Amino acid sequence: MQAHVLIAEDEPALLATLSYNLEAGGFRVTQVDDGGDVMMHLDEELPDLVILDWMMPNMSGLQVCKEIRHRAATRNLPVIMLTARGEEDDRIRGLDAGADDYVTKPFSTNELIARVKAVLRRLRPILTEEQIVRGDLAMDLTAHRVTRDGLPLHLGPTEFRMLRHFMEHPGRVLSRSQLLDAVWGNESEIEERTVDVHIRRLRQAVNVGKGGDVIRTVRSAGYAFEPPAA
Repeated sequence: MQAHVLIAEDEPALLATLSYNLEAGGFRVTQVDDGGDVMMHLDEELPDLVILDWMMPNMSGLQVCKEIRHRAATRNLPVIMLTARGEEDDRIRGLDAGADDYVTKPFSTNELIARVKAVLRRLRPILTEEQIVRGDLAMDLTAHRVTRDGLPLHLGPTEFRMLRHFMEHPGRVLSRSQLLDAVWGNESEIEERTVDVHIRRLRQAVNVGKGGDVIRTVRSAGYAFEPPAA
């Protein structure tokens, strides 16, 4: 699975270098050069990890990190802080703000990529797994097969991607626009109502047997996946 990393860094050369190396390492990258734009991007699409520079215009990385931890939708989002501040008090401030790791400039890109992989292995182990299991639902990512209570489910490619995204974010309310970005890509011109059509198809395929509905409609907000009982 290709993990998505959002980089917030206002030094153009460093931003370009980090993006190039992360993409070469198999990551999908979104770039932001202004602290004030980070939360806007997170509202549109949640990445798997955020790399935050401490010193940025309009809103510091420290402030952004605190805001990420304050919001329910982003509270558990992994964050790595980049900073030229090497003193112990500053490292403690960064970690207290909610950063999961702290990298002091200058650093090698290989070191940062290793830190990114380590944080994802620790906090988002699902990104390295070949199977996702949520209650009686099991998704084999290699064979592209889904079973519920041991019985095979027949999903189209779009419903498979949608269910995978739901299973990777259990309990989280996902808006239609977030599902569009995650399932069809942020370059898609598909209308939001198309999401409702595929939700209906997904429900028809998944809600079999006695397990009940695993997709909860949240009025005026979107949909959430409620893990079924094992």
